Amino acid sequence: MNVFIAGPRAISRLNKDVMERLNNIIKNNFTVLVGDANGVDKQIQEFCHSLNYNKVRVFASNGKARNNIGEWEVYKVDVDRNVKGFDFYAAKDLEMAKKADYGFMIWNGKSKGTLNNIHNLVNLNKKVLVYFTPDKQFYTIRSLNDVNKLGNKSNKNSDIDNGIKKNEQMSLFK
Repeated sequence: MNVFIAGPRAISRLNKDVMERLNNIIKNNFTVLVGDANGVDKQIQEFCHSLNYNKVRVFASNGKARNNIGEWEVYKVDVDRNVKGFDFYAAKDLEMAKKADYGFMIWNGKSKGTLNNIHNLVNLNKKVLVYFTPDKQFYTIRSLNDVNKLGNKSNKNSDIDNGIKKNEQMSLFK
């Protein structure tokens, strides 16, 4: 089972709830698919390395990993040299979404990249567990409608109406 885990560069620490879910992923011996960026990617790598967990694959655009703390296998994602900025790194993220069975995203309600990852996973018919940092809650995302409701929540900072149930948990991460 492959789990694509990601989040914003702006988040530099994982809280207890997120670490508990990561522990469950590791206990289930799932393969962690993670990027090479600072922020959540680097924190995921540090967490896995601290537990000597080896079922980690680091995805890097053109094979040049910016962070690979555990010296794990690097999955090279070829990106045209003319592609720059957001699109350069989004290519690697799309490849992780394709290789994943499930997604686990830590989202601050602002990161365009994390929101793009959620969209990609849903478009590929894959469930996503989102830890939404503004309200410190987990949400299971199954459809674009769910994504839109969570996006509206980030904009309005109000309660989600009926579509996404707070604390609905995928058994995969329990």
